[in-house]
Amino acid sequence: MNTSTIKKVAVLYGGDSAEREISLRSGQAVYQALIANSIDAILFDPSEERIEQLKLKNVSHVWIALHGRGGEDGTVQAVLEYIGLPYTGSNQQGSAIAMDKWRSKLIWKALNYPVAAHYLVKKETNIDDALLRKVTAKLGPVMFVKPSHEGSSVGMSKVKSIDELGIAIESALKFDDEVLVESFVSGKEYTVSILNGKALPSISMVTPREFYDFTAKYNSTDTEYHCPSDLTSEEETEIGQLALDAFAALGCSGWGRVDFIRDSNSNDFKILEANTVPGMTESSLVPKAAKQVGIDFNQLVLEILKTSL
Repeated sequence: MNTSTIKKVAVLYGGDSAEREISLRSGQAVYQALIANSIDAILFDPSEERIEQLKLKNVSHVWIALHGRGGEDGTVQAVLEYIGLPYTGSNQQGSAIAMDKWRSKLIWKALNYPVAAHYLVKKETNIDDALLRKVTAKLGPVMFVKPSHEGSSVGMSKVKSIDELGIAIESALKFDDEVLVESFVSGKEYTVSILNGKALPSISMVTPREFYDFTAKYNSTDTEYHCPSDLTSEEETEIGQLALDAFAALGCSGWGRVDFIRDSNSNDFKILEANTVPGMTESSLVPKAAKQVGIDFNQLVLEILKTSL
């Protein structure tokens, strides 16, 4: 990598989203890797300082480790573009679309990519018995309810009745003005990491919990990760290409992750969501996949830094 243009890298972390704690962990790990690679780097929390201060600190490039709103939704990308600082990952437009689960699914559905049946509920919607019965008839009996603009399964619920559906929608609306309700698809969950236009080996996740929720992702010692997963080489090629296509369809680039569930009835891989700033702790999914192809954590951080050049 030609690092001649890189004078100082600011690692953006923290922020004020619901995923702040995970972002702090990611940012610290990325910062340590940059230092280990002899790159001049600083940690920068935009919830404590204005982004414009980066120019005063003689920063030349930005490594975005902000998760959730403000960091993964195009907001910080737009500001960095405005002040002329190159940054890692997807641009403003791709970030904004990927962060919006409902609009992402509209694009994938238009392209005939496989997604679960879904329904959008807005804050101003009258959530009465008629609506709940309509949604249940369309998607039920088992459904997932999730804020449309949150990550890490924040505010997400699995429901099995009309009463539970109403409670879950009200709960999710505390996090977002738009809530996505999806049909439950029975099957194993997979994720495919993307690095500079290539799909890394898939990872399968197994949890004893009701679903792969925030606790299963970050706090549980019972969650199992399998990489390589149990897919054949043909299936690995299939899910890898679908991940690349789904990522590109949203205008995303550089690096990220696409999550899937494999329908146990049809064996089809259904796209759940795309992540443009996935977790980057030593135990996160992208580093696990990179390690499988011989890329250690420090190398991975450099490879992602390339996306800012």
